[in-house]
Amino acid sequence: MPRVNRTFVFVLLLASSCAFLLFQLYYYRNYVSKEPGLHLLDPAGHVTSSQVQWQNLKKFLALAQFFRLPLFLADSAALALLSQDALRQRAMHEPHCSFLCAGRPITSFALPASQWQLSPGFLLAAEQKGFQLLEVRGRDPRLASLDTLSGEEIPLHFLFRLHGYIIHVVLLYERSGGYLWHGALRLKAAADPTFAPFRLLDYGRHAGAYDRPELLLTVVDGLDVRVPRNISRFLAQRQEARFLECRYHDARSFLQLYPDDSSAAAVEFRRKAKVLLRLAAQSLDRLGVPFWISSGTCLGWYRQCGVISYSRDVDIGIFISDFRPQITTAFRDAGMSLKHQFGKVEDSLELSFLGEDVKLDIFFFYRDGDVVWNGGTQAKSGRKFKYVFPSFSLCWAELLEVKVRVPCETLDYVMANYGGTWSVPVKSWDWKSSPSNVIENGVWPVAEWAGLIQVY
Repeated sequence: MPRVNRTFVFVLLLASSCAFLLFQLYYYRNYVSKEPGLHLLDPAGHVTSSQVQWQNLKKFLALAQFFRLPLFLADSAALALLSQDALRQRAMHEPHCSFLCAGRPITSFALPASQWQLSPGFLLAAEQKGFQLLEVRGRDPRLASLDTLSGEEIPLHFLFRLHGYIIHVVLLYERSGGYLWHGALRLKAAADPTFAPFRLLDYGRHAGAYDRPELLLTVVDGLDVRVPRNISRFLAQRQEARFLECRYHDARSFLQLYPDDSSAAAVEFRRKAKVLLRLAAQSLDRLGVPFWISSGTCLGWYRQCGVISYSRDVDIGIFISDFRPQITTAFRDAGMSLKHQFGKVEDSLELSFLGEDVKLDIFFFYRDGDVVWNGGTQAKSGRKFKYVFPSFSLCWAELLEVKVRVPCETLDYVMANYGGTWSVPVKSWDWKSSPSNVIENGVWPVAEWAGLIQVY
């Protein structure tokens, strides 16, 4: 029997092994890597950053689906891409990170907080999959009131990190006004400030308020994802979502000095004001007309987290650029009657309605350089007045369990109208002379009174 050459056998086995490995690599690159969810290499055989991020998202969304967490995509860059019809048709079903990554190391999702509380095992499962976690908690504003300043904390934000990429989950809590709210992201002293590029986050610079979006389950980048059905509306709300919480601590101090009126008449006024404010909000929202609480109503919210019972009316402001002729009809349909109409669209327009035996005044504001102003008219004399405010932006707030807007620069707004003594109640008030920002603005021509001064 001839002797076997061991060197020859070794070389043969080595060559066979190399050939097998080369075949496996060829098979992976030309077949397996083209299957959804399995491609990690680019055509050159290298792992790409978007593919790593896509794999993170796939793993995370699979966990969310397993735990039945109804996450929805809230990422502004990804949603902006999806809102473009031409792009929406492009490779949405392909497993490439064309939309969800959007060139950023962060992808943002939102989740109703009530659903989060039903899945306590999710965090542990995510950590077992390799995700690092940063949980941000804050005080629960729903438990705050003038009677108690609760210090109970609730989870507000979760940041999951894997391979250098961040998945941000924002918890949305339902508030008494029927809207969704998320808190600001404020790191505790012990938190790692390098955990994520916090300045790139879509959410957390301030608290926000949203209408409840209708969601649609679709496929994005080959992954099952819920998205707002009306993406454009959701993105528009995000741009204007900043929310200001009532200053309960200061309001409590104020009411200790100046106790609120608890008479039956005052309680009844607050009830009627709430009904009137809700009707106004619903009517204007249907018309797409943004408004904010103004004058004494704004002062009441800022100073004492309520309405000023002795004011006996409700005041709101609207920019004249948002005026719609249908406003009067909408308010009448809601059960309110027009009490008076002063001025005209071009100058000092003011509407006043009566509902629930309470007057609701709508002041229209005009932009003039770096200030804004609204007008006032004395019916018996035709005298005109102007109330000047510094320019302001609008934020959401809650008053009487109604979601309303307020000037974000609320203190500047209040001080312009009521001066430095705004924190001291004044029951004797003359709208023609008491405000700090009132200016005489001429007289309407008598020949035009019939059209400019209408009292019903």
